[in-house]
Amino acid sequence: MDNAHCPFCSPNKDRIIVNGAHALAIVDGFPVSNGHALIVPHRHIQTLFDATDLEQASLMSSLAKAKSLIDQKHSPDGYNIGINQGQVAGQTVSHLHIHLIPRYKGDCEDPRGGIRWVLPEKACYWS
Repeated sequence: MDNAHCPFCSPNKDRIIVNGAHALAIVDGFPVSNGHALIVPHRHIQTLFDATDLEQASLMSSLAKAKSLIDQKHSPDGYNIGINQGQVAGQTVSHLHIHLIPRYKGDCEDPRGGIRWVLPEKACYWS
C-alpha cells in the first residue's frame, strides 16, 4: 500500500485525539473495545524498527497522552498494547500503528495470557 492510499497518512480529522510533532493518536475505525485507539507516526513507515529515535519517543508520548484521555472518558480497568509487524504477524495496513486497547472487567471470561492468544495453542502456559 502506498502513501496515497494509506488510511493513516491522512486520517479523518474527527478521528484524531492526539496530534504530536511526529506521531498522532486516532480512534480505531474497527474498535475491539470502547476507546480503542491507534498511535501512528506522521511519516509513512511500516515497522517500529523503521522509526527514528525521535519518532519512537513521539509515539510513546502520544501513547501516554491517548491513555490519559481514554482513562478520563472510559475508565478502563486495564490495557492491551500491541503492534502487528509484517503480514505474517497480522499487519494489514503497511503503516506502523500501535493498538491501545482498553480492557474492562468481565469483557472476556479469562483474560490471562493477553496477547499470547495470537497463537492459541501456546497461550495457556499456566496449566
